Amino acid sequence: MKFARYGERGSEMPALVEDDGTLRDLSGHVDDIAGDVLTRLETLKGIDPASLPIVEGQPRLGACVGRTGKFICIGLNYADHAAESGLEVPPEPVIFAKYTSAICGPNDPILIPRGSEKTDWEVELGFVIGKKAKYVDEADAMDHVAGFCLINDVSERAYQIERAGQWSKGKSSDNFGPTGPWLVTPDEVGDFDNLHMWLDVNGERMQDGSSSTMVYRVPYLVSYLSQFFTLEPGDIISTGTPPGVGLGFNPPRYLKAGDEVRLGIEKLGEQRQVCVDDE
Repeated sequence: MKFARYGERGSEMPALVEDDGTLRDLSGHVDDIAGDVLTRLETLKGIDPASLPIVEGQPRLGACVGRTGKFICIGLNYADHAAESGLEVPPEPVIFAKYTSAICGPNDPILIPRGSEKTDWEVELGFVIGKKAKYVDEADAMDHVAGFCLINDVSERAYQIERAGQWSKGKSSDNFGPTGPWLVTPDEVGDFDNLHMWLDVNGERMQDGSSSTMVYRVPYLVSYLSQFFTLEPGDIISTGTPPGVGLGFNPPRYLKAGDEVRLGIEKLGEQRQVCVDDE
């Protein structure tokens, strides 16, 4: 099943997504794709999509999950991206926070922070926790995953790398976390270890990779993270990016106002963002 959230920011409504992309309003059955609803997505399988109202027009799409408590990112988790960064694959997953104020819809604009000269792109496979996870064994990890989604881990490299402190301030500016368009259940995604991933800037292909080069895979990450803190329904984990980020070019290439970014992951849909200067 595919789920989406549509409407104005802060007032999104839940929707079921048909194979042809048609949105069907789910608000008669659930109040949001969030919280305890994520623990019982399977119960919605019995709903006949034809019985749900069609969402007319082209409404704004919000992030595909609501009320996220934690937005957790994994750094240097693709062997080929670590190589382009001139860094070794870490002996354990690199964990950093992307603060939830960065979360936005998949087609909302990228806001380039005031004074930024090094805003970068990263297409990433994300997954959403559907059931509380604490001290979970890897063999049981997928029981705690509600679904998968597409994420652009927008990053300001000077803030991330050149300024003192941790990575989070370079990862968490407003609209630095486009999420969606869909939350897709694991049964529909199938082999999530072999999904094609791509990203274009102004029509030029920058990233063209696969989740097959991920070092620490999704079940391992669920188990690993749950040893340190409890994962709650609605938490988003973004699993890292393949090569082709702006930082990796020689010389580096970064986003500016007016640039258009398009990205997608097989079975998880596409995003489109236009870059604008933040006021």
